[in-house]
Amino acid sequence: MSLSSIVPKPAEYGGSDSSCTTTVEVSPEMPAGTQNKAAPATQVNSQAFLQLTLYPITLKFEEVFYKVKVEQKGSRGRSRSREKSILSGITGMVCPGEILAMLGPSGSGKTTLLTSLGGRLNHQNNVKFMSGKISYNGQPFCGAIKRRTGFVAQDDVLYPHLTVTETLVFTALLRLPNSLSRDEKVQHVEQVISELGLTQCRSSMIGGPLFRGISGGEKKRVSIGQEMLINPSLLLLDEPTSGLDSTTAQRILITLKRLASGGRTLVTTIHQPSSRIYHMFDKLVLLSEGSPIYYGPASAALNYFSSIGFSTSLPSVNPADLLLDLANGIAPDSQHASEQWENTNAEQEQKMVRKALISAYDKNIYAKLKDELCAGLEVNNYDNYMKGAASAKQYWCTSWWHQFKVLFQRGLRERRYEAFNRLRIFQVVSVATLGGLLWWRTPTSHIEDRIALLFFFSVFWGFYPLYNAVFTFPQERRMLIKERSSGMYQLSSYFLARTVGDLPLELALPTAFVLIIYWMGGLKPDPFTFILSLLVVLYSVLVSQSLGLAIGAILMDIKQATTLASVTTLVFLIAGGYYIQQIPPFIVWLKYLSYSYYCYKLLLGVQYDEDDFYECSKGVLCRVGDLPAVKSMGGLDHLWLDVSILGLMLLGYRLLAYLALHRVRLRR
Repeated sequence: MSLSSIVPKPAEYGGSDSSCTTTVEVSPEMPAGTQNKAAPATQVNSQAFLQLTLYPITLKFEEVFYKVKVEQKGSRGRSRSREKSILSGITGMVCPGEILAMLGPSGSGKTTLLTSLGGRLNHQNNVKFMSGKISYNGQPFCGAIKRRTGFVAQDDVLYPHLTVTETLVFTALLRLPNSLSRDEKVQHVEQVISELGLTQCRSSMIGGPLFRGISGGEKKRVSIGQEMLINPSLLLLDEPTSGLDSTTAQRILITLKRLASGGRTLVTTIHQPSSRIYHMFDKLVLLSEGSPIYYGPASAALNYFSSIGFSTSLPSVNPADLLLDLANGIAPDSQHASEQWENTNAEQEQKMVRKALISAYDKNIYAKLKDELCAGLEVNNYDNYMKGAASAKQYWCTSWWHQFKVLFQRGLRERRYEAFNRLRIFQVVSVATLGGLLWWRTPTSHIEDRIALLFFFSVFWGFYPLYNAVFTFPQERRMLIKERSSGMYQLSSYFLARTVGDLPLELALPTAFVLIIYWMGGLKPDPFTFILSLLVVLYSVLVSQSLGLAIGAILMDIKQATTLASVTTLVFLIAGGYYIQQIPPFIVWLKYLSYSYYCYKLLLGVQYDEDDFYECSKGVLCRVGDLPAVKSMGGLDHLWLDVSILGLMLLGYRLLAYLALHRVRLRR
C-alpha cells in the first residue's frame, strides 16, 4: 500500500519537500536554527485577531516510549512492582495550520503523549524508562518554545468568583510581557473575548460547585482564551469536548479550526467525537494500549483499515466509533462484536486483533513515515528534551514586583466573598456575644473567671484560623500547578501575595471579636491595655494561620491535613498552661511548642503584673504572682522573649509552607 494514501502528500504540507517548509521570520527569542522548517508563511492582516507576529512551529516526535513501575499486592499482602508500558514507540508530525487528533480508549496514553509534547512530563519516582525524539522546528524544547506553547487541560481550573473578563485580564497581566502596556494587554483580552464568542457572558462569574455560573462550553472557551492571550504557535488541548453536548463540542472545534487557520499548530486528545467533529481533524493518531495503530489524514483512516482487512459493511458509520472498536481489539462486523465482553475467548481475540493492527502499522505506515521524518528530524533525545523543559522555567516575562501586585489584587477579588460571607460573620459575632454574656462584667475579685476568659481568647483564635488555613493550598493545588506549569509567576511572588493578601481579610473578624467580648467581659478598662490585648490576639492569629498553611502545604490532602490539625490543636490545648498546671518533667517540653501557651501568657502579662493585688476573699487581698495559675506560667516577666518565640514560630511555619510548595510537582 502506498504511503500517499496514509500520510499527506508534500503539497499538502505546503512545500516541495517531504516535510513542512517555509520561511519564518526570526526573532531574538527563537533558538538558533528555528527558521529552517515550519509551515506555509502566514500573513497576518493588520486588522486580524492578535496582531503579534506568528512563528509557525512544526512538531515532530519519533519513537516516544514511556514506562512506569506499578505496585501490586501479592497473595499474602506483600506488594510487588511490575513494569507497565504507557507509550510504545509513538511517531508523528504536525505542521502549522493543521489539527492533529489523538484518538483512543481510556488508558491508551493520549494524555501522557500530549503532556510530553507540551514539555510538562516531569520525572517521577515511579518512572522506569522514557525515551524518544521530540523537536520543534528541529530544536529541542526550550524557553522560547515554551513561551509560544499553550496547554489547555481537560479540567477547567478557574477561580469561581471572578468574572470572565477578570479571569482573562489577570491572565494577560501575568503572561504578557512588560513591553506591552496595561491598555494593550486589555485590548488583547477584548480581542480574545470577541474571537471566542464570550461577549454575552463577559460580566458573568465563572461559578463553581456551590453556585451557578457560566456554562461548561463557555468555561472551556475561557480556558482556551487564557492560552490564546499569548498568541501561541503551538496549542495543545486535552479532551476539550469532554462533558459537552454535541452542539457545544462542535462550536469548540469550529473555534479551534479557525485558530489553526491562522498558522497555529494544534494537537488535541479526543475521546469519542461525533462524525461531524471527526471530519474537522486534519491528521489522526490512533492508540491502542499505548501502541500506535494508525497515523495519517483523518479522512483516509477508514480506507486504510479496509485495505488491511478491517472493513465494515454498514452503509453509514461514525468513523470514530469504528476506530475505537479497533483500538479496543474489536473487529468490525465480527459475529462476536456484540458478545465480545461476554465471550470467554474475547480477551484472546482482542489481543490477536491488536497484534494484527500493530503489525500492519509497522509494515505499511511506520517504515515510510520514519524515512520522511529522518530527512528533517535532528537527533534530540529525551534527555535533551527534559533539560530544555527544565531550563524553560527560568524565564519570566514580567518582573517579580509586577507578579506580586497582580496576584495580590486577584486574591483580594477572589476571596472577598469567602472571607466576609454571612456565615463566618454570624459565627464570630454570635460566639463573641455569647461569650460576652457568659463573662458579663466579671468583677476583679473573680480573677479565675477573668483568666479563663483570657485563655478562651488564646484557644479560639489559636485554632479557628488554623482550620481555615489548612484548606488553602490543598484547594488551590490544581490552580497552582496549572499556572506555574505555564510559567505565569514565581512561587515566591505567589506565596507572599497570598500571605499579605490574607492580612486584611483574616484580621478583621478577630478585631471585631475582641472589640465585642473585651468590654462585655469587664476586662481592664484601659485603652492601652485593650490595644495590647488586641495585638496579642492578632499575633496569635498569624502564627496559627502559619501552622495551618504549613500543614496543608506539606500534606496537600484535606482529609489528612484536618486530621493532623485536630491532633495538633488538642495537644496544644491541653499543654497550653490552663488545664494542667503541673506537667510531668519528662513531657513538659510540649507546652513550649504550643503557641497557645505563649499567647495565654502574653494576655496575662498585659492584664496583670505579678505585684498587683486582688480580693481573694472578703476583706483579704492577695498577690497576683502567688496565684497558682500565674505561677504555673513561670511568672509574667520576660514577655519580650515570648514575643520573640512567637515570631520565630511565625517565620518558621511560613518558611516550612513555602519549602513544601516547592515539592509540588508541576505536572501529573
